[in-house]
Amino acid sequence: MPSDHAAHLRVRRDRPAYQQVADELRTQIVGGLLPAGSRLPNEAELSRSFAVSRSTVREALRSLASQHLVETRRGVQGGSFVAAPDPQRVVAALGESLGVLVRTPRLGLADLLEARLLLEPAAARLAAERADPGTIEAVRDAAQAPHDPRDPSGFVPHLDFHTTILMATGNLMFTLMGQPVSDVLRTSLDRTAVDQGEWAAVDADHAVIAEHIASGRADEAESAMRQHLESLRPLYERAGHWDDTATNG
Repeated sequence: MPSDHAAHLRVRRDRPAYQQVADELRTQIVGGLLPAGSRLPNEAELSRSFAVSRSTVREALRSLASQHLVETRRGVQGGSFVAAPDPQRVVAALGESLGVLVRTPRLGLADLLEARLLLEPAAARLAAERADPGTIEAVRDAAQAPHDPRDPSGFVPHLDFHTTILMATGNLMFTLMGQPVSDVLRTSLDRTAVDQGEWAAVDADHAVIAEHIASGRADEAESAMRQHLESLRPLYERAGHWDDTATNG
């Protein structure tokens, strides 16, 4: 059941009522008051608890479902249940949202690359500091991954290397923050506009970064990753599909 605080929720006029109900339920879900798998009260009960209409409750539940926090089950034992958090679904949802924003003047290539420059060099440093045999093997394998014949550009293994570095930090937040940015860059790049010589240079950079991480050279790993990302900027500017105002602004 919603907490006493939820039962006395005062709906303010500055925001839609359904958002305020969704916010309150989200707070209780994230805070553990409504644990994964627990069944929420039905619409009528929630309506009474929050002193709002059933249509408002229904819209709030739809909003939470779109964020993968609530799932609806049909049948005799059906209803609305708190969903177990799924990092991959969260990452995918973030990537989709960024994909929309990057095609507007609000967000462009410069923003994505700036965020990546802050995140991935730090990730390379952490990966080097925390590298164990399993991590070293994974990073080296990613750097040497064979090209997939279904992807003649060779772009997929290049991107997978960056994902591996984020995961090698052992910190899930690095992956959650970095993967959506990589997904947008992947879907916005015209791979046919990048020649094999450029991919060979990328491969060489990855090999250097991987060896710095394998040897525990944190400073060198961080510096090499930063230089690598900066060298990619002209490639993305030339071969990417970006809003001109967002990219240049």
